[in-house]
Amino acid sequence: MKITSIDTALLTVPTPKPMALQYPQHKLVVAQIATDEGPRGLGYSLVFNGGGAEAVHTYLETRLKPALIGEDPLYVERLWEKMFRVDMGIKKQGVAAYALSALDIALWDIAGKSAKLPLYKLWGAVNDRIPAYGSGGWAKYSIDDLIAEAQKYAGYGCKYYKMKIHHPDPAVNAGRVAAVKKALGPGVRMMVDVNQGRDVLGNRAQARLLEEFDLLWYEEPVLADDYDGYADVARAIRIPIAAGENHYTRWEFKQLLDRKALHYAMPDVCRANGFSETLRIGRLAAVHGVPITPHLIHEISIHVVGALANGFLVEFMDWAPPDLFEELPECKDGLIRIPDKPGHGMALHPRALEKYRA
Repeated sequence: MKITSIDTALLTVPTPKPMALQYPQHKLVVAQIATDEGPRGLGYSLVFNGGGAEAVHTYLETRLKPALIGEDPLYVERLWEKMFRVDMGIKKQGVAAYALSALDIALWDIAGKSAKLPLYKLWGAVNDRIPAYGSGGWAKYSIDDLIAEAQKYAGYGCKYYKMKIHHPDPAVNAGRVAAVKKALGPGVRMMVDVNQGRDVLGNRAQARLLEEFDLLWYEEPVLADDYDGYADVARAIRIPIAAGENHYTRWEFKQLLDRKALHYAMPDVCRANGFSETLRIGRLAAVHGVPITPHLIHEISIHVVGALANGFLVEFMDWAPPDLFEELPECKDGLIRIPDKPGHGMALHPRALEKYRA
């Protein structure tokens, strides 16, 4: 089998309310790989809020796509290594990692379709029903918006809900968490996300005000590059640390794991160099006794969690318009059942490219 063509596109997709209060749109870099024997693979990277998506698309189109034309798509590991070593002066983080991710996801889609297996079974299945947590809680939400969104996810049966704590005053953040916790009651556990917004001392002050809420985790406390800062926060607060959406390789996760600075690993399949590297990160985390809870993209991240013994949760965020994909896997009783379709099981809606192409 040979790759004959790769069609790419940049899509601008509007977000539903209430997320639109914070981010009115996201961008999607799409790659569709065609082969001479029929199977086609769909890959994509979600660029949250759209920043840098044009650069991701350009790097994919001009540097990585030429490396795959004429190759056998079933040699996924070899092609991942080839792409990772294109332009050794460009680290496969940020823009380059998003681009590589889209192509790696498409290659694995072809591999699954060729084997007539969903990916989690191709990789060695553990579970076909994946627990999901509701996620959102953006800074621009009112208290009523927060509570309504949290209750929406509780209505799907989700036993967890994550919200942002972005206000400069720690007491304001604690008050917002308290209001949501009161509305949800004891049946739903909460997490909070700092989004790299504080320093070590600021996180100590903030976490102290949140200890009473029995939070599952405290996410991205400091800048993603500050590994020692992560370790300082992990030692200083009484809430477990989650991180990884802005760490792109197993070597970056190793920095956190070796410092015992991480209790939940959160690679993003659209940022962490695709399924291939995300699976390596998950297995590395298992060595350290750390669960993996992928960031966003629940519709395909379910395969990663379903294939790994240390898979825990997927992040269920209602970000996509209803006519972007043909179908999204449903969340019922707090679980998302992995579709029994070959590959990752996702397909763009027939009119999505025409409607959303940037």
